[in-house]
Amino acid sequence: MLRQFHSLPGLIAALLVMILAISGAVLSVDPALERLHSTSTAAGQLNVGQLAGRVASHFPGVEQIQRTASGTVIVYYNQDGQSGAEKVDPLTGQGLAPYEPSAFSRWIKDLHRSLFIGTPGHGVAGVGALFMLILSVSGALLLARRLGGWRNLLRPLRGTFSQRWHAEVGRLALLGLLLSALSGLYLCASTFGLIADGSQSEPAFPTHISTGPVLPVANLQALRSIDLNDLRELVYPSPGNPQDVFSLRTAQGDGYVDLVSGALLSWQAHDSMHNVYQLIYRLHTGEGLWWLGLPLGLCALCVPLMSVTGMLLWWRRRKAVPNIRHNSPAQSADSVILVGSENNSSWGFAKALHDALHLAGHRVHSTAMNTWTGDYRDAKRVVILTATHGDGDAPASASQFLTRLNTVGLKPDLPFAVLGLGDRQFPRFCQYAHQVHDAMVQAGGSPLLGLETVNRQSAQEFARWGLALGEVLGHELTLVHTPQQPQSHQLQLTERIVYGEQVNAPTHVLRFKAPGVLPDFLAGDLVGIFAPDNPVPRFYSLASSSEDGVLEICVRKHEGGVCSQFLHGLKIGAPIEAFIQPNPQFRPASGDHPVILIGAGTGIGPLAGFIRNNKARHPMHLYWGGRNPTSDFLYEPELNRYLADRRLTALRAAFSQVQDRSYVQDRLISDALALRRLIEKGAQVLVCGSREMAKGVMLALDEVLAPLNLTVLTLKAQGRYREDVY
Repeated sequence: MLRQFHSLPGLIAALLVMILAISGAVLSVDPALERLHSTSTAAGQLNVGQLAGRVASHFPGVEQIQRTASGTVIVYYNQDGQSGAEKVDPLTGQGLAPYEPSAFSRWIKDLHRSLFIGTPGHGVAGVGALFMLILSVSGALLLARRLGGWRNLLRPLRGTFSQRWHAEVGRLALLGLLLSALSGLYLCASTFGLIADGSQSEPAFPTHISTGPVLPVANLQALRSIDLNDLRELVYPSPGNPQDVFSLRTAQGDGYVDLVSGALLSWQAHDSMHNVYQLIYRLHTGEGLWWLGLPLGLCALCVPLMSVTGMLLWWRRRKAVPNIRHNSPAQSADSVILVGSENNSSWGFAKALHDALHLAGHRVHSTAMNTWTGDYRDAKRVVILTATHGDGDAPASASQFLTRLNTVGLKPDLPFAVLGLGDRQFPRFCQYAHQVHDAMVQAGGSPLLGLETVNRQSAQEFARWGLALGEVLGHELTLVHTPQQPQSHQLQLTERIVYGEQVNAPTHVLRFKAPGVLPDFLAGDLVGIFAPDNPVPRFYSLASSSEDGVLEICVRKHEGGVCSQFLHGLKIGAPIEAFIQPNPQFRPASGDHPVILIGAGTGIGPLAGFIRNNKARHPMHLYWGGRNPTSDFLYEPELNRYLADRRLTALRAAFSQVQDRSYVQDRLISDALALRRLIEKGAQVLVCGSREMAKGVMLALDEVLAPLNLTVLTLKAQGRYREDVY
C-alpha cells in the first residue's frame, strides 16, 4: 500500500513536478548571482538618510530606492521625462550599472509560479507542491522500511549503484525537497487567502502633515534612524505636492516620513504572520539566503532524475511479475500458492514452484497474499512464499494478509507450508515469514513442513526445500530458479596459493585479473561464479577490493561441490565468468571505533581484505579458527605483515587438530574481559564463516556480553554485529 501511495502520485504528476523542480533549480542561482555583485559589505556603515542624501547628488529625479534581500541598492528615477533604474554604490550614491531584470528570469518565474496561466496556475503549482510533499514523505517511509527503521536511515544501501540510484538520490535530496514542498504549499495557500500573510495590516495614510520648508532628505531624522540593512523600500513623494510624504518599508514595519519635520508617521510594526510569511518566502526562494538557495536548487535538480528512475523502477516491477501459465481458477485449484513480495523477486520462485506442481499433475492457482479470501473450495494445500521488508514488516503484496486471515480464517486443518525469503544481514531475517507461519497455525492450519528460509535468493536452498516438499507430497519436486543476474565479466586466474593438503581439506587462495579493467568491488562484496554447464552461480566473499588490482577469493574444495572442484582444477591463465554482487551490510563501519573480526576456515577471506585496507590503522582484532597451523593457517604471512605494520592490532588463532585443540569460540571466552572493554568502546563485530560456527560464536558472545547486560541481538539492532554466513 505504501509503495502504491508513493508510485501513483509520481506517475500522475511526474511532468508537473519536473517542471516545477527544474524551474526552481534555475531560479535558485539568482540569489547567489545577486549576492556576488552586491555591495552589502558597506551597508552596515550607513543609515537610510545618508544613502538618500548621496543618491540625491547623482539622481535629482529619484522616485524610489530599493534594497534587495541580497543587499543590492537600486534607484528608480525620472530624468528629462525618461524613466530609468540603476544599481548604485551605497557608499557614494553613484550609479554602477543600469538595472535590467533578466527577461529569462522573469519568464522562468512565471513558469514556476503560475505556468503562464495566472491565478489558476498558482493553484496548479500548489497541487504540484502537494504531490512533491506526498512523494517526499512516502519515499522517506519506504526508505526507512527498507533499511530497518529510522535509526538506520544513513546506513549503506544494498545492490548495484543502478539499483540504488533512485533511493540514494532521494536520500540526498530529501530534506531540501521537504522544505521546498512545505514552503511552496504555504505560499500557495497565502496567495488564495487561506493563510494570512500579514499584508492586511498596512499603516493608514497620515491625517496630519506638517507645513513649512522641506528638509533635505539627508536631514530627515526618521530616515537617519533606520539602518540601511533594514531598508526594503523608500518611495519619494510626488514632485511639487506639499501634502505628500515619504513611504517607508523596513524589515521591522512600514510607515510614512514627514517632509518638514522628518518625523515617522503612522508606523505599523509587522505582526507575527508577516514575519512568518517573509521567513518562509526567503526559505523557498533563497532571497538573502544564497547559501541555502544553491543546495535547494541541487535538491530540485534531483527530481527529474528520480522521476525518470522511478518510472523505470515501476516499469521493471511490472515486467518482473512473471506471466504464469496454467494458472487454474481459485475455486478449482487443489494447490494455492500465495506470494508476498516487495519488488516482485519472490514471484520468480513462485513461478518455478507453480510450474513444478503443474508438471506433477496438480491444479495450481498462484496469487498475491493480499487477495486471500479463505474460500478455496477444492484446495488441499496452501504454500506461502513471502519476503520480509525493512525491520520485520510485511512486503507490499502481503500487507493486508494477516488482517484478511484473521477476518475470513481458513478451512480447519488445511495443510500449509511457509517459505521465507530474505537476507541474513538484517536483524529480523524472515521475521514476517515467522509471523505468517504462527498465524496460520493459530487459524487452524496444519503444517506440511516446518518454516524454512532462503537467504539471498539462494537457488540451492530453494531446491533443497523443494525436495523436502516433494517428499511430503509423495512425488519428486525439482525446483530450478535462477534469479536474474547482473552483467558478468571474464576473469583470468593469475595466482594460486595452496593450503590444507596435509589435513585433507584443500583450500586455495585464488587471484584473478581482468583482460581489461576490473569491475568495481570492495572486500566483503560477493562474486558469483558460473561453473561450466551449470546455470546456477556459486557466491564467494571477496578478500580484496578492485583497488588492489586483483579479485581474490578463498575456496575450500568440497566433495560433490561443482564450483569448488571447477575452481581448484583451474590452470593459471584459465578464464571464468563472474559477476559482482555488492554486500554493503558486511564491512567495517566508518570511524575509529574498534573492529572485532571473527571467522573460521575460508571465512578469513573478507576479514583479511578488511585488514589489508585498514590503512588508517584503526584497532582491528582478529579471532580465527583453522585445523592445523602447519598446513592450513590461511593468510599467515600476510597477517604477520599486518601485525608488524599495525593494520592488525591483535591475532588470536585457534586450531582444532592439534594436541591442545580449541575453537574460535574458546578464544572468545578466554578473552572475555578484553572483548567487553572493546564493546564498551563502541566496537563493531563482523563474523564470517559457516552457519554452525556463527551459531557457536553467538552463544559464546552472549556469555561474554552478559555482565554488560547486552546480547548479540542488541548489538545487531544497533548495527554493530554483522554476519556473512553460508
